[in-house]
Amino acid sequence: MTLAIKAVGTQASDQQLGVMNIERRDLRPDDVQFNILYCGICHSDLHQVKNDFGASRYPMVPGHEIVGRVTAVGSAVTSFKVGDLAAVGCIVDSCGTCPACHRDLEMFCEGVEGTTLSYNSQDRVLGGITYGGFSQTYVCKEKYTLRVPENLDLAAAAPLLCAGITVYSPLKHWGAGAGKVVGIVGIGGLGHVAIRIAKAMGAHVVVFTTSPSKVEDAKRLGAHEAVLSTDPEQMKKFSSKIDILLDTVSASHDVNSYLNLLAIDGNLVLVGLPAKPLEIGAFNVVKGRRSFSGSNIGGIAETQEMLDFCAEHDIVADIELIRADQINEAFERLEKNDVRYRFVVDMSTLS
Repeated sequence: MTLAIKAVGTQASDQQLGVMNIERRDLRPDDVQFNILYCGICHSDLHQVKNDFGASRYPMVPGHEIVGRVTAVGSAVTSFKVGDLAAVGCIVDSCGTCPACHRDLEMFCEGVEGTTLSYNSQDRVLGGITYGGFSQTYVCKEKYTLRVPENLDLAAAAPLLCAGITVYSPLKHWGAGAGKVVGIVGIGGLGHVAIRIAKAMGAHVVVFTTSPSKVEDAKRLGAHEAVLSTDPEQMKKFSSKIDILLDTVSASHDVNSYLNLLAIDGNLVLVGLPAKPLEIGAFNVVKGRRSFSGSNIGGIAETQEMLDFCAEHDIVADIELIRADQINEAFERLEKNDVRYRFVVDMSTLS
C-alpha cells in the first residue's frame, strides 16, 4: 500500500520544478512518518536537478535537509511518538552489516546497494527511486530518523542536516578545539555554519574570502580574524599558521595558495565539490608534512551529535525563508550565489 502526496519536482534536467504527485510507502513496524515543515535547499540539489554529476534520475523530487513533526509510528518504534519533532538528512538506509556501517559511517556503506540517499537513490522498499523533502510528508526507518532539539529554530535548523554535518564531521575528526587555529575558506552555505561550529569547539577561527563585503560579515558570524584572500600581504601573514583548513569552495580555485598556509602537520580538508580536478604542487604538501584530505557528510550517530551540539551552543544557519512556489527562483539565485546564506522552503505553503 502507498499514499499519494503532493511534491515539487522535475521531469528532466532542462525543465523547471513544478507540483507533482508522488507515493510514500505505508508504515512498516520500524518506520516513522512525519509532516514536513521545512526543507533546506543545498547547492547539491541544484547539481542534481541539472544532472551536473551525470547520475541524476527523473522524475526527481530534491531536498535532503528535512524537518517535520511526527504523525504516525510503526509498532516497533520506541524513540519517537506522534507530535515529536523529527528530521531526515542525506541518508535514509544502508546495509547495516559492512565494516563502514559497523563504525557508524553509513555514508561510506560498502554493501552491494551502498548508501540509500533521501532522494535520487535506489528505493530498497518500493523500487524505483527515493523522493526528497520538497514534499508534504516523509517516511523513514527509525534508525535513520533524527531527533530535533526543541530549542532550535526549526526553519534555521534545517540546513544543519547537510551543511551542519558536512562541516562538523571533519572539524571533529581532525581535532578542532582549544589551542588550534582553524581556517575556513569561503563564506557560503557551508562556511558560515563552519565558523560558528569551529568557534563553539574552542578554536581560533580565521576566515578566507575573495569578497570584501564578507570580511566584516565573517566577524559578525564569530570569526576571530578575516582575510581577503586576493591580497597577497594579508595571506602572507598566515603562512604556516593554520592547523586545520576547511575548504568549502565548489568553484574551481587554486588550493596551493591555501596549502602554503598550513602549519607543520596541518591538514586542508575539502568539503566543497569542484566540478574539475584540482592541481596540487608536490612541494606544497611535502614541506611541513602537510596533508590534503576530503570529507563527506557524516553518519547518523554523528549527525545526531551535531544537532545536540548546535542546540547546546545555539547554532543555526542564516536563512531566507521562501514559499514552495519560489523554489525555481531560489535555484536561479543560488546559481548566482545570491543568498546569505541558505534558502529554506516553508513546506506548509505547498498545500
